[in-house]
Amino acid sequence: MPLLRGNLHAHTTFSDGVRSPAALVAEYEALGYDFLAITDHEDHDNWVEPGYQRALERLRPELLLFRGVELNFDPLSQHVGKVMGHAETLWVLNHPARYKLSVAETLERIEIIRAAGWPLDAVEVTDTGLYRPIYDTEAIPLVKIATDDAHRPPHFGRAWIEVDAPLELDAIIRAIRAGDVRLGFSAG
Repeated sequence: MPLLRGNLHAHTTFSDGVRSPAALVAEYEALGYDFLAITDHEDHDNWVEPGYQRALERLRPELLLFRGVELNFDPLSQHVGKVMGHAETLWVLNHPARYKLSVAETLERIEIIRAAGWPLDAVEVTDTGLYRPIYDTEAIPLVKIATDDAHRPPHFGRAWIEVDAPLELDAIIRAIRAGDVRLGFSAG
């Protein structure tokens, strides 16, 4: 079975991205992605705005589309990605590089967030798709993923994961949790 290529952190015009949901999906389909998670920020009222829900429901993508949200863990002002399948949910510590965290500070945040009941599964080793090797260490006991945190065109397709799984939401999440993930980065 060929590896599936995808991005688990992307934004639309319903938060701080520059593409509508349909245009964002089209960007990733043109790049040959198999799956994409739209993870607009929670603090833009996306979950209650009827236009957002309708825009997502109208999509008829060729790629597999995850529903997601980028949450703010307020006690630390830390973004956490929540990527939802049918029955499974993947929780991701988003862009520790943006906060300039050391490995020790990252570990401390993981402990605090997990103690609050948010079961972190993975950590981004990228910031807007640029590889940050400090977080790609066994010292951080989470699965490592690469995302491009798509806000605008320079980010699209900069980083991705490849997963050995059937093309099904929950199967992809289970494969990621099991560590069946390869990181990919564009040359440009």
